[in-house]
Amino acid sequence: MTDALKMFSVSDSFFGRYEELVVDTVIPYQEKILNDAIPGVEKSHAVENFRQAAEVNETGKCSGEFYGMVFQDSDVAKWLEAAAYSLAQKNDPALEKRCDDMITLIGRAQKKDGYLDTYFTVKEPGRQWTDLQEAHELYCAGHMMEAAVAYYECTGRRNLLDIMCRAADHIYDHFIAHNAPGYPGHPEVELALMRMYHATGNGKYKELAEHFINVRGVDGDYFKHESETRGWQVWGGWNGDREYTLCHEPVRGQKDAVGHAVRAVYLYSGMASVAKENGDETLKAACLTLWNSITKKRMYVTGAIGSAYEGESFTKDYHLPNDTAYGETCASVGLIFFARRMLDLFKSGEYGDVMERALYNCVLAGMQLDGKRFFYVNVLESLPGISGKAVTHRHALPQRPQWFTCACCPPNAARLIASIGRYAWCIEDGTAYAVLYIGGTLDGTEQLGGKIYVETSYPYEGSAVYTFEPCDSHMDMTLALRLPSWSRSTKISMNGKEIDCTYSSGYAFVKGPFTASDAVAIEFDMGVRRIHASPKVSADSGKTAFMRGPLVYCAEGADNNGGVLNLIADRSAVPAVGTYEPDSLYGIRKITVAGTRTENTGKLYSDEPPSVTPCTITLIPYYAWANRGENEMRVWLPER
Repeated sequence: MTDALKMFSVSDSFFGRYEELVVDTVIPYQEKILNDAIPGVEKSHAVENFRQAAEVNETGKCSGEFYGMVFQDSDVAKWLEAAAYSLAQKNDPALEKRCDDMITLIGRAQKKDGYLDTYFTVKEPGRQWTDLQEAHELYCAGHMMEAAVAYYECTGRRNLLDIMCRAADHIYDHFIAHNAPGYPGHPEVELALMRMYHATGNGKYKELAEHFINVRGVDGDYFKHESETRGWQVWGGWNGDREYTLCHEPVRGQKDAVGHAVRAVYLYSGMASVAKENGDETLKAACLTLWNSITKKRMYVTGAIGSAYEGESFTKDYHLPNDTAYGETCASVGLIFFARRMLDLFKSGEYGDVMERALYNCVLAGMQLDGKRFFYVNVLESLPGISGKAVTHRHALPQRPQWFTCACCPPNAARLIASIGRYAWCIEDGTAYAVLYIGGTLDGTEQLGGKIYVETSYPYEGSAVYTFEPCDSHMDMTLALRLPSWSRSTKISMNGKEIDCTYSSGYAFVKGPFTASDAVAIEFDMGVRRIHASPKVSADSGKTAFMRGPLVYCAEGADNNGGVLNLIADRSAVPAVGTYEPDSLYGIRKITVAGTRTENTGKLYSDEPPSVTPCTITLIPYYAWANRGENEMRVWLPER
């Protein structure tokens, strides 16, 4: 399957604004933070850690200390990856020069044998590869490998790729040539090695990815043995929870999505990538089982995953609390990675549906509309005075901070948005799969025989139009349009007339040839939908959520006289869609629905029934909440 990253350029008003925001605001802002150049913001020190490591390599000592999390290097890697995608969209010699300077510094921090990790070079020399469970060396290496591939693909420059080839060769030598035991405590390197393999053609990298996947969980007590023998630890050492570290079973025997949610979806993404490359049917089956576990039983309506603060983890089927949800932004980013690779395995529309759900709701909610504040945790209910303050809710912040001590999420969201072309389209065997409805230009000159132009005002308008620019007289190809599961009726027409299509696995196939005079249009049902959870989801019993198109809506205090916790939606009321408001929250459509507001005596408990007053409930897209100060917020509203 062809990677559409460099082939697709975005031009629509919605994601066009987000791409510009990432390029013009987010990347420069995060660069300053990584260099500790913004006063009053949580210190990063990530770039300085590389300087200290370079000093150790060059002089044998350093003038400072390592600061931050053991995986602080990965923040730089993800920023570089986002910057690479930015350079593919917009020529910026100054940014490219700064990236090259950063890469030179990374090269100086690399050991002669290829080892690269500032924590061990500066703080724990001589202890490399002795704490795979907690020390995240392979995780950091994986993120830097992804950055290296992106920088090479987007700029043609091999400087970082050569550094990471040496690093990958070192890891291969340690774990394959010298047969060292173990596997990553935090998966990530598996999917990164597959990207390295595709970029370089070096079969050792695929072999190493396969190795880490195949040995995982075979010795389920590896981390226990490691902890007992090394005599030191980064955090708390081994606590006996094999599900948390995803080594409770070999990967082909894992049935439920468990443990740390980000680690899980990164692992599953690597598994799917290896399964695609090797045609491994048992690995494909395992991926499908784990996908179904997540999306059928352990995913929030917003596409968030990971229910519990404890371990940032999955818990049990249908346990989806709203006000204590964890829903880490990184986990939804990882879910999109997994979905994209599942689409490589199985051409089913459901993977695009989940990508879309997670992207438009949880991932976008993870970044403030101005690009300068970020959520790590994405709750579905916020309670001022409790959220962020009660011991059970300290993780559930009601406002986005500027940065975090553990800052994995902000650059993760940036690199995903900056590479949205990879997720919008898939091209395989002369078929262009339109996975996400984003306006722009797909340059399929080599693969499809021309260009495809997409015009849409999605997600607030429910149509998209595809026109063609053949290299010759026509484009002999097939256009596959995803049929969103949320659209009750979808119409497809060509040159103004409805056409019969071939339908399969959630796609409508419109077969060419297409000429420059052809236009294919798809139109969705954009009616407001009331969503009801399974009765097994106790947190949502007797409640409803509202969606329009791909967007989940929520009630926020700013639109509802300051309070939403006493609002009840009228079950029989027909929701109304407002006009598009370009000056409200960077452009939204609100939804209103009739309901009631209850008021009680003010006592904690009372046998007097509450008074009930009719009211109109106003809802905004979930991704836009918490941009107007601290507010009550709810996605799921009581209904009667």
